[in-house]
Amino acid sequence: MHNGQAGNLCVPVTMRDVICQMMGSANKLIRCGSFRWCLAVLLAMLLPEAILAEKNERTKGAEAEPSSLSSVFQVAGQEITRGERKDVGLKVSESFLGAVVDTPVGIIRGEEPGPVLCLVAGIHGDELNGTEIVREILETHQPEDIRGTLIGVPIANLFGFVNQSRYLPDRRDLNRFFPGNPRGSSASRIAHHLWTVLRHCTHLIDFHTGSLHRSNLPQVRGDFSGEGVLELAEAFGAAAIVHSQGPAGTIRRTAGDNGIAAILYEAGEVMRFQRAEIRRGVLGVRNVMVSLGMRDGRQVDLGPRTVYRKTRWVRAEHGGILEMYPSLGEWVNEGDIVGVISDPLRRDKGVLVSAHTGRVIGIELAPMVIPGMAVMHVGITSSLDEEEDGMELLDIDRPR
Repeated sequence: MHNGQAGNLCVPVTMRDVICQMMGSANKLIRCGSFRWCLAVLLAMLLPEAILAEKNERTKGAEAEPSSLSSVFQVAGQEITRGERKDVGLKVSESFLGAVVDTPVGIIRGEEPGPVLCLVAGIHGDELNGTEIVREILETHQPEDIRGTLIGVPIANLFGFVNQSRYLPDRRDLNRFFPGNPRGSSASRIAHHLWTVLRHCTHLIDFHTGSLHRSNLPQVRGDFSGEGVLELAEAFGAAAIVHSQGPAGTIRRTAGDNGIAAILYEAGEVMRFQRAEIRRGVLGVRNVMVSLGMRDGRQVDLGPRTVYRKTRWVRAEHGGILEMYPSLGEWVNEGDIVGVISDPLRRDKGVLVSAHTGRVIGIELAPMVIPGMAVMHVGITSSLDEEEDGMELLDIDRPR
């Protein structure tokens, strides 16, 4: 019904209409005979709109689920409807003995529609912090706690996890083969099976640590030119936010190419649970869920954040035994002596000099180095449009 006169009755349809009627009809209000009764009528008109406004604020940032998830979602032949939770095994390969290799996948669907957030860990089988983060998130959420859909894959690379290795049995890196090929290599086939689930995401977080003998400051990486990626990274709240498109075949680059806002959380080192890094990751995921309108609550402040539009590696110029001076998170200046490299008897020494000014976001843990080895990763603040001529193009996930 349009706002206007129906006989002598003005029917308010919005908050502004109510206020206008109150101001323009003061005489009618007085003639009501009972001020309390009139106030009750006004409250009855205001309350529905107030409730709607509160609901809109509560679900701010939530997006409609993809049409493929609008009613029933299938994983490994099992249907998951709204308001339901299921743990399923996704067949991705077979073992050397011919047994089926099922990757565990947890799916939680809220009653209300919303974003589809995918959490993926263990693409590199020896990187364990992310596995614990995904397990914690899945354990502490139920369908009544969320809006939209939460999909968790705690161990994407089961072969690597069992063998305590970054790689698959054929020494391929699973995180270079997405979206995969059902008739390709073993890595490509596993990536294909995983992608059949992950392609439904609207948002994705991929969890990693530093590679062997390397540790990373808790950081989020993403391609900030993608829609919603920088906002997703800032919502997570890591101390370092790094602009990085990611190498071809990585899950976050494939996600971005398919319109999925994707970030990567890097923290710590391989083959251990590091509780501080895990806790930051869990809180970061919850921050993202609050930001997307998937759960109620407030975002947790995880401390100061800095955006790094580019990074550089400091490389050893001599072979020998390295004594590194800076620790993760410290700032270095161009020209600073950041380490000493010496022979086994400390007879011949050479200094390691930083060619860049920035913050140490990654560091080599093993003291044995040869010329050209990347030993310190420096985050540099700059404009995204700054001239990049002469920038060393390398895989920051695997710099060697």
